[in-house]
Amino acid sequence: MGETRVDLQHLLEDLRDAYPGALEETILTEVVANALDSGATCLRLTADPASSTLTIVDDGSGMRRRDLVRYHDLAASTKTRGHGIGFAGVGIKLGLLVCEDVVTETKRGKEHVASRWHLAGRHKAPWKWIPPLGLVADHGTAVQLKPHNALSPLLDEGFIEGTLHRQYQPLLEPEFDEVLSRHYPKGFRFEVNGRVLARHHAHGTEVSRIAVCLARKRKPTAVGYLARSEVPFPEDRRGLAISTFGKVIKRGWDWLGITPAAPDRVTGMIEAPALAEALTLNKGDFVRVGARGALYLGYRKAIQEAISQLLTQWGDTRDAGDKAGRRAMRPLERDLENVLVDLAEEFPLLASLVERRAGGQKRLPIGRSDSTGNGQEFLAASVVSGAETVDDAVTLPGAEQEPGEVPPPDDAMPGAAHSQAESSPGVAVVPGPRGRSQPGRYGLSIRFESHEGDPDPGRLVESTVVINDAHPAYRRAAASRSEGYHIALAVALALARLAVPPAEEHEFVTAFLIRWGEALDGARRRSRKRS
Repeated sequence: MGETRVDLQHLLEDLRDAYPGALEETILTEVVANALDSGATCLRLTADPASSTLTIVDDGSGMRRRDLVRYHDLAASTKTRGHGIGFAGVGIKLGLLVCEDVVTETKRGKEHVASRWHLAGRHKAPWKWIPPLGLVADHGTAVQLKPHNALSPLLDEGFIEGTLHRQYQPLLEPEFDEVLSRHYPKGFRFEVNGRVLARHHAHGTEVSRIAVCLARKRKPTAVGYLARSEVPFPEDRRGLAISTFGKVIKRGWDWLGITPAAPDRVTGMIEAPALAEALTLNKGDFVRVGARGALYLGYRKAIQEAISQLLTQWGDTRDAGDKAGRRAMRPLERDLENVLVDLAEEFPLLASLVERRAGGQKRLPIGRSDSTGNGQEFLAASVVSGAETVDDAVTLPGAEQEPGEVPPPDDAMPGAAHSQAESSPGVAVVPGPRGRSQPGRYGLSIRFESHEGDPDPGRLVESTVVINDAHPAYRRAAASRSEGYHIALAVALALARLAVPPAEEHEFVTAFLIRWGEALDGARRRSRKRS
C-alpha cells in the first residue's frame, strides 16, 4: 500500500503566491485575524531587533492542548466560514517560510502549553512541546517569530503600524463602532511596542455616512462613509475600500465599477460583516459564483446605488456624455455577452462573467419587495452631512436569514423603519417599493477611460472591460468609423488573460472574433424572420 506525501515547502510557497501583498504583511494579517476570531480585546505586538524576534500576544479564549495539536496540521481549523475571517486553517503556517522557528504559547482555563515549530525540509515541519515562556498571563495565545533575516520587515515598528492601519482600518476609526460592536462587544485595541495605536475619525472637506440595510432588519448590516477633499489624498487612501469584520478586503474604484470625476480626491470605507461568507482563501477578494457570489454582488449593487447618489449630490460624477455613451454601448454589450455565453462552454473561466443557465443569463432583480419575507432584500441609504436623504431601495438576492432568527413583528416593518430612522441620527432605513421588478444585469459591461501611454487597448476590471480611448489605435478606429471592431478586439485581448494561459491567447482571440462574426450573421437571420 502506498502513502500520499505532501511537499510542504512547495505547498506553502503556492499559498504565499496566492496572497496579494508581501508575505510579511500576510503573516501579520493572519495573526490579527486569529486574535479577532478568538474574542480578544487587545493585541500586543513587540518587535525586538536586538533578539530578532516579533512577539504577538492576544487576550482571547486561548486553546486547549488538543487544539494546539491540530493547530500544527495544515488547513486544519475549528472555525466556520462566515463567523470570522480566519477560517481556512492557513494562518501562521506561512511564517514557517521566513522564520527559523515559531513558538506558540496558549492558555485556556488550567491548560497552559507551548510548542516550537520549524520547517526542516521540503517534506518535514517538526514541532515539539516546550515549557511555556510566560508570554500569556490569564488566558489567550502568543506567537513568537524569529525571522531568518535580521532586517526582516517583521522587526520594523513602522512596517507593523502601517500594515495594521492599512489592513484593519475600520478597527481604528470610531465610525464603525456601531456595526463592529455586535461582533467585538468589548472593543479592540492594538499595542505596538507598548504604545496603543490612536483611533481617528474620518477626515476631509466633506464626510457623508452610508448605511446598507436588510429590509427585514432595523439595524444596518453595513455602514461606512465617503469623504472628499480639496487636495488629493495619499495614494494608499484613494478610492472606496470594502471590509468585513474589520479586515480590509479591497480598495480603489475598480472593484465598485464607479469612478468620480476627481478620483484622487475621494476616499471612503464600507464595513459589511456578512461578506465574510463570500471571502476567498487569501482574503483579498470575494467569490463571484453560486450563493456566496450572489451575496457579494448584492451588496456591491446596493453600495453602487448609494455611492452614485452621493457623487451626484456632490456634483462629482462624470459628464452627461457618459450616459449617452452607455446607451450606445448596450447593444454592443448584449452582442458580446451572447458571444461569451457560447465561449464559456469551451473556456470555463469565462463563466465568472456570464453564467449560462436554463432561464438564460443570470439576473439580479432590483426594486422588488419580496412578499414571502425570506430576508433576501437589500436597501441602500445614504446620509449627507447630517441631512438624511432617502434613496430608492435596491432589492437583491444572496442574503441568508440568520439561523434561528425570528422575523420582526409587523410594527417593525417598513412603517416602523421610518420612525427609527428619524430617531437614530446618521442611519436611514427605507422600505422597498412594491411592484414589477427591474432586472439588472451583472454580466460584461464596457467603460471608456483615457490612459495616455498605456500600450494596452483595454483591460478587464471585475466584470467591466475598460477601453483606453487615448490609445492611438482607438483614435484611428474612431476616425475611420470602425470603433465596433476595435472594441471587440480590445475585449478579446482583455479576456484572453482571464480565459487561457499566455501561450494560448492567440487561439482565444481567433475563436472570439469568429464567434463575434457569427453572432452578427445570426442577428441578421433573426431580423429577416421578424420582418
